[in-house]
Amino acid sequence: MLAGELALAGIDVAIVERRATQELAGSRAGGLHARTLEVLDQRGIVDRFLVEGQVAQVTGFAGVMLDLGGFPTRHPYGLGLWQNHIERILADWVDELGVTVYRGCEVSDLVQDEAGVEVALSDSTSLRAQYLVGCDGGRSRVRKAAGIDFPGWDATTSHLIAEVEMAQTPPLGIHRSGFGIHSFGRVDYEIRNGEVIYGDTGPVRVMLTEAQVGAVGEPTLEDLRAALIAVCGSDYGVHSPVWISRFTDATRQAAAYRERRVLLAGDAAHVHAPDGGQGLQLGMQDAVNLGWKLAQVVKGISPESLLDSYHAERHPVAARVLRTTMASIALRRGDERTTALRDTVAELLGVEESRRRFAAMLSGLGIRYEFGEGHPLLGRRMPDLDLFVAGGPMRVYALLREARPLLLDFDAGSAVDIGPWADRVRAIEARYDGVWELPALGAVTAPTAVLIRPDGYVAWVGDGSDAGLNEALNEWFGGANTA
Repeated sequence: MLAGELALAGIDVAIVERRATQELAGSRAGGLHARTLEVLDQRGIVDRFLVEGQVAQVTGFAGVMLDLGGFPTRHPYGLGLWQNHIERILADWVDELGVTVYRGCEVSDLVQDEAGVEVALSDSTSLRAQYLVGCDGGRSRVRKAAGIDFPGWDATTSHLIAEVEMAQTPPLGIHRSGFGIHSFGRVDYEIRNGEVIYGDTGPVRVMLTEAQVGAVGEPTLEDLRAALIAVCGSDYGVHSPVWISRFTDATRQAAAYRERRVLLAGDAAHVHAPDGGQGLQLGMQDAVNLGWKLAQVVKGISPESLLDSYHAERHPVAARVLRTTMASIALRRGDERTTALRDTVAELLGVEESRRRFAAMLSGLGIRYEFGEGHPLLGRRMPDLDLFVAGGPMRVYALLREARPLLLDFDAGSAVDIGPWADRVRAIEARYDGVWELPALGAVTAPTAVLIRPDGYVAWVGDGSDAGLNEALNEWFGGANTA
């Protein structure tokens, strides 16, 4: 995702990929949330995912499903789509954009200087870059080489997850026992009327709570077989694993998302339990927040200090996810006191205001960056409104396809002037006849103009004048071009 954002901005970018081919063994993560779908819509590629996935309400907490129906978005749902398909679609996109991919090697070391980063690769070659972004997971070698601390909390639970063949069909679905939660499902499934219908054949996805925490090394088929017998009393004739992995509720976050010319995104910057399917969403949205900023700095449009806003904006978002997933893990326990607490939280989520607030948070639609006091739109995602512009009807997100800043002027009489920034910011006079509405907040006062960043977040809101506009343009899109 980050490579795509940089390529759209005309930056020479390359990916160093450990896998020799694009193929990812197994299905892995299971889908996309509403805000991630909006981000893909902003780039004009969301249909590639929708045509392969299955629309469903997937947002939930404490055992309560939080329906996004009625939210002001074109995607009031999640999308069931395995990670191997998500990666393939994104890889096709960046290939179309001409991104270079160095396959079959990985970063082994790095050295920074004032002008760039020397990156040593595992095949004994090296690359020279102005900036390096570690998107290399929770055990990030880039993070360690850059000397960035990774504080947090150690694991309290451990789980095995696998994709295997089984001679006997296990009880499909989610189950609770004295060991904790375990589940069985098939990779082949469809969703009918909100219900998951599994196929009759094909690999089985297994998730089991382990009796012990702290096992080291990669789990084996024998580890999985022993865990199945311990939890279920049978191994169901398990054989032919596609992949087996272990995950815990270890929760950590990078102390800094940037160390001079090295930055972090995705699991390299934050790890947490997979409850709620938040990790993939966080990583992709990290990338979209960082991409345009890094591009402007590389081009010399903005000073390096713009990169500090990446940490300032994304660190609190991930910290909230870490807190939420830790709470979700705590509510999983099977003792009577936790059950009482879970029931109480579920009751609170039955209240409309609480439901909308949690649904907006977990889906990513409620994210707000702290840009100071002002209109409720400030710092929030721009809604994908149906506009009327000079060329006819137009959606807001269609105007963001090129990942350029956008000024929408809804008051033709005011003639908002962006003169010195006209080469960087696209200005359009538009009309919108509907109600302005935000998730969890409802209707808000209609602005006279909005300045939208390439990542789709509102950087300035007009109230009939252009007060503060030049300051916002200067802060986000570089100094005025007076040449």
